[in-house]
Amino acid sequence: MRRLGLFIATCGYLGYVPIAPGTFGSAAGLAVFYAVRSTGSVSVEIAAIIALFAIGVWAATQAEHHFGGIDPGPIVLDEVVGMLITLAFLPVNLTGAIVGFLIFRVLDIVKPWPSAGFEKLPGGLGVMADDGMAAVYGNLIMRGLILLAPGWFV
Repeated sequence: MRRLGLFIATCGYLGYVPIAPGTFGSAAGLAVFYAVRSTGSVSVEIAAIIALFAIGVWAATQAEHHFGGIDPGPIVLDEVVGMLITLAFLPVNLTGAIVGFLIFRVLDIVKPWPSAGFEKLPGGLGVMADDGMAAVYGNLIMRGLILLAPGWFV
């Protein structure tokens, strides 16, 4: 089961790229976002976020045991879920999705309060929750940008 968890947590081993695995994971998140959004169903969007978060908690726990550390770099499923949350329920165009990507990457790296504290939660929950919180901030920032300049992002 640990191999399966490792495969899922690293998004099919995408997390093993030698430079900026989190950025590659976030890019994969954009692809998943477009696949989910193309269904046109808010229910699918909600279900994808919840399911991937829950699976991510289990898989990231397995991966942490494998790597022997807290939130190791190759775990990138948290970035995929982070992108889904950052862009959740927002009517973004391609520019908006790219801006959301950039905002999430900055927030994921900076980890504004309380994101960094969530990383201390046990196992995979900490791995997923810190990015989830950064993504909530990203979603709020995107909402503000859309209100300020809807023509650019929608």
